[in-house]
Amino acid sequence: MKCKFTSKKCNQRHLADVFNKVTSSLSGLFLMMSFSLISLVISQQTLAQTTTAKFNGATTLEFADPEKVLRTIFPVAETGFDPAGSRDLYSHAIVEVVFERLYGYDYLASPAKIIPQAADGLPEISADGKTYTIKLKKGIYFTQDEAFKGKKRELTMHDYVYSIKRLMDPRIASSHSWLFEGKIVGLDDLVAKAKKSGKFDYDTKIAGIDIPDKYTLRLHLTRPDFNLPMILAYVATSAVAREVVEQYQDLQGLVMANPVGTGPYKLTEWVRGSKMVLDAKPDYRPVYWNFQGSSSLEDQKISAAMKGKRIPQIGRIVVTDILEDQSRLLAFQKDEVDLFQLYGGLAPQVLRDGKLKPEFVQKGIQMSRIVDPELTVYYWNMRDPVFGGLSKEKIALRRAIAMAHNVDDEIRIVDNGQAVALEFPIPPGVVGHDPDYKSSIQYDPVAANALLDKFGYKKGADGYRNLPNGKPFQINYTSQTESRGHLQAEVWKKTYDSVGIRMNVDFRPFAEILKAEKDCHLTQRISPWIADYPDGDNFMQLFYGANIHLNNAGCVAIPEYDKLYEESQKLPAGPERDLLYHKMTRILEVYTAQRIGYARYRNMLSQARVIGYKKHPVMLTEWMYIDIDKSK
Repeated sequence: MKCKFTSKKCNQRHLADVFNKVTSSLSGLFLMMSFSLISLVISQQTLAQTTTAKFNGATTLEFADPEKVLRTIFPVAETGFDPAGSRDLYSHAIVEVVFERLYGYDYLASPAKIIPQAADGLPEISADGKTYTIKLKKGIYFTQDEAFKGKKRELTMHDYVYSIKRLMDPRIASSHSWLFEGKIVGLDDLVAKAKKSGKFDYDTKIAGIDIPDKYTLRLHLTRPDFNLPMILAYVATSAVAREVVEQYQDLQGLVMANPVGTGPYKLTEWVRGSKMVLDAKPDYRPVYWNFQGSSSLEDQKISAAMKGKRIPQIGRIVVTDILEDQSRLLAFQKDEVDLFQLYGGLAPQVLRDGKLKPEFVQKGIQMSRIVDPELTVYYWNMRDPVFGGLSKEKIALRRAIAMAHNVDDEIRIVDNGQAVALEFPIPPGVVGHDPDYKSSIQYDPVAANALLDKFGYKKGADGYRNLPNGKPFQINYTSQTESRGHLQAEVWKKTYDSVGIRMNVDFRPFAEILKAEKDCHLTQRISPWIADYPDGDNFMQLFYGANIHLNNAGCVAIPEYDKLYEESQKLPAGPERDLLYHKMTRILEVYTAQRIGYARYRNMLSQARVIGYKKHPVMLTEWMYIDIDKSK
């Protein structure tokens, strides 16, 4: 998608240059007339605003300054920007600022706190917890686009209903359909009809969705869903306009290259796998920075610098894909990048004992550091003919490999200690995490080899094991092509060698891995999952049989686990649900379809000119809540 700047629609920076040239060559009345004329053009083209605003009695600087440019990096290539079709973290980051959800998160609140975004207040919930009534703010508009045929298009609740239905359309085959499966009265029946007829009828009314007026949505649930507000804050539930889909959809019904939303930014340039440019929308509705935060010095400093400012302040975001770690750090050190995620491989060059080295502090470099609400899991495809299945010898094979792998070694070698090993599938910072849980699977290579011997995986003359029937076998381990992927492959080669199993490495680009994984075509992979929403359900669903081809990367289906997961869905967070989660985790350990790995530290570095940045545990981007000091 190329920037649609024409002679009638020039960008803000170019327009400012024109204005400066005009004002420097004119004077007196003619200067005033020129200024008025240019101001009129700016207003008509909605490419700039130069007014001021009031907040709590204080005059604030205007927003969306085109001279404020934030340059940042993606470490892997994005795949596209349809909320229903995007699956990777980096595509979601763009979706998050181009589109809007009914709800979002307070920027500074800890733990994470749901707040209205497009919704006009938090939902009204019936006494039985099965009916949600949500109001929409009036006067929210989509970015102008050809799909709207020159008309100003207001956001309505019909757009949110349409977007939810798209997640369930079998033709689209969204990875996010699990968010609403079995939850809204009548929605699953509509999906079943679509599977039979081959066409999803978006105009069919169902009992579970009621729109009394275009600003009101009433959802009738099949059972209480205590996570619904968090689900409605997740990027996949962003509002998409039907006209845009019908204008730009591909054969699958997706619109990956033409994102048109109501968010604060619009995508104006996209070079696939290389560069994205987002420009702030000068007609974005008035929203002001007003977050309280804690009493910490960091939060108080951010509040003092940002409170009352109309958001977004930054007029342009430039995102560049740089796959290699060292190249990303070099770009940051050369001041070509403002905001940068420091992965563990580079940590020794920048950090000492988890803090910035003095030479970086002296340059004014800033760091925001958290343990990500993330689970990195090692899975074996349960549909694989050699490593999958629930028979005793297959369980023994997977368990032996799990016991042979040293998670602490991997953290030290691959991430330079910038991660914490996990025992429980729900990571720190997420509701349901148990810091005292102890897994039954621990590093023990001696016991691992003994287990393989016991179940007939004998070593041949070459030192490698054969199947119980005497035939040779190997594991096909899939990893990403960049340097981190190569390091991970080296660590796992050591693991497999320690138990005498042959390993073949299959290096692939990230997007290709995701597609093959969804189709259950990979045998083993290191699979990271970062919280869509900060509740344990978002992690326990990764192993639910019904989520195969969605989020269940290992394609595991264990009846005992599935039954308990379905029971957990009926419970609010608390001791009763926690007990089920513990039972479910023990079941995972018994069958060893996967091995729990770690959660990484997220070290976000920013240049001295970046104001108000703090890494949020759930939001993917903080771009609209920060500022740039142009004098630095």
